[in-house]
Amino acid sequence: MLRMLMLLLAPGAAGASGATDTHTPFNRSYFPHGFIFGAGSAAYQIEGAALEDGKGPNFWDIFVRKYPENIIDGSTGDVAIDFYHRYKEDIMLMKKIGLDSFRFSISWSRILPKGKLSGGVNPLGVQFYNNLIDHLLANALVPFVSLLHFDHPQALEDEYGGFSSPKVVDDFVDYADFCFKTFGDRVKHWVTMNEPNGWSMGIVTSVNQSYILSHHFLLSHAAAVKLYREKWQESQKGEIGITLVTFWYVPKYDTTEDREAAFRALDFTFGWFLDPIIYGEYPKSMQSLVGSRLPKFTRAQSKMLKGSIDFLGANYYTSNYAQNAPPSNTSTLFSDARGKYHNREEWSSNRHTN
Repeated sequence: MLRMLMLLLAPGAAGASGATDTHTPFNRSYFPHGFIFGAGSAAYQIEGAALEDGKGPNFWDIFVRKYPENIIDGSTGDVAIDFYHRYKEDIMLMKKIGLDSFRFSISWSRILPKGKLSGGVNPLGVQFYNNLIDHLLANALVPFVSLLHFDHPQALEDEYGGFSSPKVVDDFVDYADFCFKTFGDRVKHWVTMNEPNGWSMGIVTSVNQSYILSHHFLLSHAAAVKLYREKWQESQKGEIGITLVTFWYVPKYDTTEDREAAFRALDFTFGWFLDPIIYGEYPKSMQSLVGSRLPKFTRAQSKMLKGSIDFLGANYYTSNYAQNAPPSNTSTLFSDARGKYHNREEWSSNRHTN
């Protein structure tokens, strides 16, 4: 099982003893043999070439045009850092600084412009990812590939609402199967999707939609893993997992109520996806508090979900304070979790007045 995908280091980081040593450089000797240092990215964030070489529009291509006021500077990913045309230069830079791996995502709509195999395969998109993978390997960089990083095809959004519909599961599995078949001879580390729990808490119109999206994300993930294990894993000798985002929650006050609120907060962010993947069901706290609005897994779906990872990727950014709150009629994840959550900076500046 893969233990670590990527590490970002900052100047002045503590040494092995935990103390900062300004005389001894912080280097690879502090890490165990085989530890992987790498860079991570997402197709929409770096590729550019948004509508070039046969690529179909994805969700973000349309969103940034339809709602430009939601982007602070009004920019789009049409060009980004132009990785599509300059990937060889970027790979040289990764090699120069001594990285071991590169985690990138495949743009579903660059491979399947209509989102479905029946809509046709874009050969230029396939060629780009073949060239990218080959160039990484030629430069001793191990490819880690995410199948989905927030950019599903707009064609599926238009047809049936994308991940709002259970129809997406079959289309995602077909797309994954094509990628396994096409790239799996060289890609040995697959991530089904990146931060689907973050997506579920992001661009949605209601908290109930969040629960539905998450349900279909989980079923899509599990179905893709099942297919990989049954059809490709033995011959390709690869592994497959998922990457989730999480925060840590600290009780705002040292009370039983706030400590319980901190655990609930974890359930409503990390456990929301990890519990089904490990145990085959949503956290008990979510089942209790959300009730009938939380979708249910069938027995077969629960079995498919349980244990559906060879490794877990965890993106962690910061911690927050959690405070117990009474039930609310407001339809938000926080009200469902019956808590209030504050980042450390906000709490630090207001703790004398709360």
